[in-house]
Amino acid sequence: MKEMSKIVKNITKLVYGFIIIFGFYVIVHGHLTPGGGFQGGAVVASAFALLLISYGQLEAKKLLKVDIFSLLESCGLTAFIVIAFLGLGTTFFYNFLANSGGWFGNAVTPGINPGDMNTAGVLPLMNMAVGLEVFAGLGIIVLLMAEGAEYTNKEGEHRNDR
Repeated sequence: MKEMSKIVKNITKLVYGFIIIFGFYVIVHGHLTPGGGFQGGAVVASAFALLLISYGQLEAKKLLKVDIFSLLESCGLTAFIVIAFLGLGTTFFYNFLANSGGWFGNAVTPGINPGDMNTAGVLPLMNMAVGLEVFAGLGIIVLLMAEGAEYTNKEGEHRNDR
């Protein structure tokens, strides 16, 4: 497999962190703006795909481990279900933090929200759990697809050598 140029690798080093930060921004602000856990998780996973494409499978596998992604995905799913069950005193998925005055529980002002992050109750927590699950799940998919492509490439080269 041919290696990427130094330009591609340097640009990846430059934008990799910004892509991850933007993805987490989309996750955290999902209750105020278009976006949320799924969209932000997909943005973060695209940073992992960029890293894999720029540096190749062998270099990327040193940083990105399927086992770590699997653990993070499980943590995201578990957090989502736990948050859903915490409101079970009233109903499943009940927004028990809304208007409680605590963390994420500020009272909502009438009209357009001026951007107060603390008014959504459990929605930001749900977005964070979904974002964690999505970026880890898509990270696993990207890594396994790269392994499959590498295996197919080696098999194809082996068959052509005969």
